[in-house]
Amino acid sequence: MTFRNPLSIIIDQNKLTGPNYNDWFQNFKIVMNSERIVYVLDKKPPKEALSNVSEIELAKLEKWYDHDLQAKSYMLSSMSNELQKRFEEAVNAPDIHINQKEIYSVQTRSERHVTIKELMTTRL
Repeated sequence: MTFRNPLSIIIDQNKLTGPNYNDWFQNFKIVMNSERIVYVLDKKPPKEALSNVSEIELAKLEKWYDHDLQAKSYMLSSMSNELQKRFEEAVNAPDIHINQKEIYSVQTRSERHVTIKELMTTRL
């Protein structure tokens, strides 16, 4: 029996293809918020555990890596096959997120600019 977040159907039905990055990411954050793991996208992992680290610090490190693996799995499963292959070697979810943001946010801004320009031209 597998347990699955019922909201994950949102990202299953709206897979990342590239140009739809902003819409996909909004849906992705909804699912990550419901899992209470969205923090892994913005926070760096705790520092690597040293041999003299406390049990509390070790637990935090393990928790972050578990949540990161979960977020990375959700990310990869909600991408087109082509994008999955591009990001499957990424170390963690924040790396994937930063890379996607750099690639697709710029493209989206330029598309938005063209749309606004067209609207302004139409009104004039």
